[in-house]
Amino acid sequence: MKILVSNDDGYLATGINALAAALSEIADVIVVAPDRNYSGASNSLTLHSPLRVHEVERDRYFVTGTPSDCVHLALSGFLDEDPDIVVSGINHGANLGDDVIYSGTVAAAMEGRFLGLPAIAVSLVGRQAKHFDTGARVAADLVRKLQDDPLPKDIMLNVNVPDLPYEQLGGVESTRLGFRHRSEPLVPMDDPQGQRVYWIGPAGEGQDAGPGTDFEAIERGMVAVTPLKVDLTRHESLPRLTEWLVT
Repeated sequence: MKILVSNDDGYLATGINALAAALSEIADVIVVAPDRNYSGASNSLTLHSPLRVHEVERDRYFVTGTPSDCVHLALSGFLDEDPDIVVSGINHGANLGDDVIYSGTVAAAMEGRFLGLPAIAVSLVGRQAKHFDTGARVAADLVRKLQDDPLPKDIMLNVNVPDLPYEQLGGVESTRLGFRHRSEPLVPMDDPQGQRVYWIGPAGEGQDAGPGTDFEAIERGMVAVTPLKVDLTRHESLPRLTEWLVT
């Protein structure tokens, strides 16, 4: 088995190195990751400048591009043969609810899904999260399970892991995405030259965070595993939209 590992925190991040080490115990691992932090890059691709790839050591590369660039490059001719699965992470912080819209971690996994491979995005919940070994063990558990019992090919898994020792996890639970409150306001300040600059405000707290959501599972110390699909069409609205357009 061969696993492609990527992330959005950069190839030197603690999370990706913990993940690669754990997965190397069960499969051959190839790391293709950004040269720096690309958190919030979503599914962006670099289309107007070339990508440069640097080999750190055997089967470990960093790329001057986004998380989606890394996976797209790896699966579109850079690697001699395709891996069996793409695993992205371990993200330094949660990707709960509507975080997935912005997440580079989720985007790297989704790019693998776009290109026909099973994919998992793994995040460790907490602003100062430290139990990356827990996230890595959870990821390895899920890869083994996918290998033994594959899921339908049109989904990928978004996995959020509580920042706890592995033995203290409450278990693993299937969830739906919750929904956050509106983000906090912009944070304005002046730079050293006296020019006004703005920081994007922090993400809002969970608004739809009730039973069945990824937010609620994390609160109970559970690993939240949410199946995602690429098709964003609101299929139930098609009949009404058709009627609206012709009247």
